[in-house]
Amino acid sequence: MPGPDDRPHDPYIRVRGAREHNLRGVDVDIPRDVLVVFTGVSGSGKSSLAFGTIYAEAQRRYFESVAPYARRLIHQVGAPKVGEITGLPPAVSLRQRRSAPTSRSSVGTVTHLSNSLRMLFSRAGEYPAGAERLDSDAFSPNTAAGACPECHGLGQVHRTTEELLVPDPALSIREGAIAAWPGAWQGKNLRDILDTLGHDVDLPWRELPAKEREWILFTDEQPVVTVHPVREAERIQRPYQGTYMSARRYVLKTFSDTKSATLRAKAERFLAAAPCPACGGSRLRPEALAVTFAGRTIAELAALPLAGLAKSLTGGSETARVLTEDLTGRIAPIVELGLGYLSLDRSTPTLSAGELQRLRLATQLRSGLFGVVYVLDEPSAGLHPADTEALLTVLERLKAAGNSVFVVEHHFDVVRGADWLVDVGPHGGEHGGRVLHSGPVAALEGVPESATARFLFDRSPAPRRPARTPRGQVRVGPVHRHNLRGVTAEFPLGVFTAVTGVSGSGKSTLIGELTEQSAGVGRLISVDQRPIGRTPRSNLATYIGLFDVVRKVFASTEEAGARGYGVGRFSFNVAGGRCETCQGEGFVSVELLFLPSTYAPCPDCAGARYNRETLEVTYRGRNIAQVLDLTVEAAAGFFSASDTPAVERSLGTLLDVGLGYLRLGQPATELSGGEAQRIKLASELQRMRRGHTFYLLDEPTTGLHPADVEVLMRQLHGLVDAGHTVVVVEHDMTVVAGADWVIDLGPGGGEEGGRIVAAGPPARVAASAGRTAPYLARELAHAGHRHPRG
Repeated sequence: MPGPDDRPHDPYIRVRGAREHNLRGVDVDIPRDVLVVFTGVSGSGKSSLAFGTIYAEAQRRYFESVAPYARRLIHQVGAPKVGEITGLPPAVSLRQRRSAPTSRSSVGTVTHLSNSLRMLFSRAGEYPAGAERLDSDAFSPNTAAGACPECHGLGQVHRTTEELLVPDPALSIREGAIAAWPGAWQGKNLRDILDTLGHDVDLPWRELPAKEREWILFTDEQPVVTVHPVREAERIQRPYQGTYMSARRYVLKTFSDTKSATLRAKAERFLAAAPCPACGGSRLRPEALAVTFAGRTIAELAALPLAGLAKSLTGGSETARVLTEDLTGRIAPIVELGLGYLSLDRSTPTLSAGELQRLRLATQLRSGLFGVVYVLDEPSAGLHPADTEALLTVLERLKAAGNSVFVVEHHFDVVRGADWLVDVGPHGGEHGGRVLHSGPVAALEGVPESATARFLFDRSPAPRRPARTPRGQVRVGPVHRHNLRGVTAEFPLGVFTAVTGVSGSGKSTLIGELTEQSAGVGRLISVDQRPIGRTPRSNLATYIGLFDVVRKVFASTEEAGARGYGVGRFSFNVAGGRCETCQGEGFVSVELLFLPSTYAPCPDCAGARYNRETLEVTYRGRNIAQVLDLTVEAAAGFFSASDTPAVERSLGTLLDVGLGYLRLGQPATELSGGEAQRIKLASELQRMRRGHTFYLLDEPTTGLHPADVEVLMRQLHGLVDAGHTVVVVEHDMTVVAGADWVIDLGPGGGEEGGRIVAAGPPARVAASAGRTAPYLARELAHAGHRHPRG
């Protein structure tokens, strides 16, 4: 009798023997053409199943189906560790990757709306009398045909001034007055050339004639002179030909040409950005700016919030009507997902990972694909509860178009809206990797070891925390920035404050005004979700300072002493102990030409990062690569009997913020924004600061299961109990309900936001007219609080 896999139209994707990361030979059947949500605590293996196995296998099959060139590359990258998968359609991944920080990437380019708008101006724009019709390329700042020739389409010019280049005019050139110059030999060379040219390098800068100072800093001349260096003891220095380069020329050349992020950042300190005088910051040539539609230039329309842009696209010819209808149709799902406050010219690096993913999701709605599996990574990240309902509608629409929608998610409103639930656990790391439940959502209630079930079906009231009394306040404002128009806010000291509001209401802008200079703040620690590094070379152990201690431990072993190995031998960042094939990265970059480059394990060291000789040195039975491969939890056990209190303290703080499942050597490229933020928090916690500290966190619960939120909140409330102040931007109503003070911004996003709707204890905000109020009131009712009516 034929089995289920022999049927021609098997409605299931059947995974057998999945072993990616911590998955323990997982077998699971998941239906197609439905909304499937994957849940589980951090590190349980849900992403390993959804992305590392199902999506990775679909991608591998796609590579196999194309050119032999691509097939060769995929062997380098490696296939997912899985026995077999049947019934797998093509897949589209929408991960929360942060885009490369380029000022040329914008909301318009990510959504392809810029292409449509350029076409509208090319075909149906109002041209000046006698002007030639322009191609759509002429309306793009990223093409030679459209870019302003002065700023090359960047909209800004970088200029420098004497005050920036010479911050202390009391110093002489020999004493380092020209701070923008390079250090070491190159700086000495420039000083010697000036000396040879007859300039007084020992006179205080301010006493040099103005004309001379102007030439030294700003000349475009590059004179070549024979330099006779001053003889130094025991060094023979021969005359050489030296070429002079002004401070401005050096800074601009470094800024535009260097591949080093450090040198570029240093050069940037001596530059001031200003709107380009030729295009006024619009980035386009005058010919393109002379064309209008509905009375506005393309730059003016691109600067409008998308909700406003859709309303402005009216009138014109039949051609215009066809193009504007296409544009408004593409904008509609973006507005529906709560992103109507974004403008087309908003640069991609300024968007959160959640905003970027929802833009891609809205774009997919118009792609017309069907029969594919969409794999999404927490699409609710950064979403106010009021916007989550719209997200569910969009996911349903993707499903209705004939697709399977697989979502890794923690937001219970999304979980409850699923047709099918795959719960992975029960815990993180080595204690996870099993499918606890695969079936309808309601059936999870009967799975006692599921952390998700405990929160999803828990109807008992949350423990009530007594409200704290503030011991002062920090006043901010009036703030006139972005969409905040003269907002003044008061942040109480010594308590836990939550800042709430829909996406784009002005939350991050408001807390960005809190600085160490604000009266009453004192020491300020801002913990954001930016990556702790952008290559596999950066990892958990190096960031938190743990690895320095571990290297000393290995260098102090008898074997290392006998071989003459010092601390440097156990670093994968310098030559000596590292594997030279991958230069200590453990990975090699594989360029896929028509697709983004990816990382594959090094063929020589198989990801260990070190050469064979270094790996022969062991401490308590493990070599350095094996120690790096330990999870935080396992490492805590490994080092507990040793005399390394610094290691134990570092590991303890990582466990306290719920990161016990991460490996010590986990590359920064594999960490989510939420994980990066908690690593930074742990790094701060291990410093054991005395005195008052003001902690500022932007959406710390993003990417966290409610069980992990509990652990994190215990830490943050512990900081407040220890006398510190904590301010969080937050959408999770359980966190907001447990705060001492709430500041709610809104009422909407963009132009419709930027005001404080309500401020006070959670009960007072829950009784206000803001969009947060009904969701907070519901949470307070569940938590067993009473709050005044009206």
